[in-house]
Amino acid sequence: MNWLFLAGFLVLFGGLLLSIALHEIGHLVPAKIFGVRVTQYMVGFGPTMWSRRRGETEYGVKWLPFGGYIRMIGMLPPRPNDDPTKLRSVSTGPWQGLIENARAVASEEIRPGDEYRVFYRKPWWQKVIIMFGGPAMNFVLAFALFAIVFMGFGVQVSKPVVSTVSQCVVPATQTEQRECRPSDPVTPAAKAGLLPGDRITSVSGTRVSTWEAATALIRAHGAGRTDLGVVRGGKEITVGVDLIAQDRPSVDDPSKIEKNVGFLGVAPTMVIEKQGPGFVVTQMWDFTQRTAVAMVNIPKKMVGVWQAAFSGEKRDPNGPVGIVGAGRFGGEIAASSAPLENKIIIFINLLAGLNLAVGMFNLIPLLPLDGGHIAGGLWEGIKRGFARISRRPMPGYVDVAKALPLTYAMAALLLVMGGLLVYADLVNPIRLSG
Repeated sequence: MNWLFLAGFLVLFGGLLLSIALHEIGHLVPAKIFGVRVTQYMVGFGPTMWSRRRGETEYGVKWLPFGGYIRMIGMLPPRPNDDPTKLRSVSTGPWQGLIENARAVASEEIRPGDEYRVFYRKPWWQKVIIMFGGPAMNFVLAFALFAIVFMGFGVQVSKPVVSTVSQCVVPATQTEQRECRPSDPVTPAAKAGLLPGDRITSVSGTRVSTWEAATALIRAHGAGRTDLGVVRGGKEITVGVDLIAQDRPSVDDPSKIEKNVGFLGVAPTMVIEKQGPGFVVTQMWDFTQRTAVAMVNIPKKMVGVWQAAFSGEKRDPNGPVGIVGAGRFGGEIAASSAPLENKIIIFINLLAGLNLAVGMFNLIPLLPLDGGHIAGGLWEGIKRGFARISRRPMPGYVDVAKALPLTYAMAALLLVMGGLLVYADLVNPIRLSG
């Protein structure tokens, strides 16, 4: 195995483990601030590889690096009528017995004096903050990593300065496959005499300062005569062009084709520019929206992963990957022939995107994900707020234990999904190189 591939794998794998560790710190810190007793902080699952106790909390690393957790006492409330001086009765029903056993386990670590340090007795807003702390940490990491790329390295932007003038009109589906042929029509830009270095300042009398604005006006114009304001050699001139209608890839989604848009036949000048915080916020919001859409499509995507794993079908390059697949991406990036700076940028962007995905996934309002506990805390706040307004007796704590059957089913599903992704990443991985 190429040592660069192995190094890249380990770097990205390590970055993901660090992200997991910081995610759990996002839970740990507010839990301690609000006085909840935390008995364990662990990165990974399974047998313990290493641990050390500091105060009342055991910090450690497990052998299976596929997640992490903190253990807080009193996650589940007792039954309303429980009497601590009497023996607990357990139903023989399978689900009720499961729930009561889980309550018993949750109460085992509660020592005398811990009555007000249990999670379930905390105000609903503190529960929400504690459980949102993990995803919030992932969002902060994603924002910081994207900021390093956009503000530190810069991004490639298009300037309204002509870099090349296409000499012929080639169908959009063939632009990467062939050069001009004698039968191909001449582009409007070549007919009008546009030159590399011309800076477009207006389209049909409307001033433009960006390539995106110029492109939008040209496309919206469609076929027909129009005037372009152009700066050439320091002087502004007007160039008349006869635009033609063409089917071209969408600006927002190149995989889609827009029908009969105005076509000129020039390419912009590309430059690297460092961006400000506003650009980072805008891009972060755009990425968040895309990630949310991807989350909705996870069940459909997992069907494709199953087919790729067991039927040999090609993996969807935009489909989900596990921690092994993400590590493989790191190996491919490191082993590629790209310049070192480009590799660093891709590494950071990939890790930022993975943190964003982890944060969004954990907000799904189902237990055992953080979103399930957040939903329980918000529901408790709504119930208590309504009782306060209507002057009714204050309701008890929201009993998330009642959702344990669904929780165990969800946990089993997550385990199967994780195992399937690991298997698919090993036998039929997504390759960045195609």
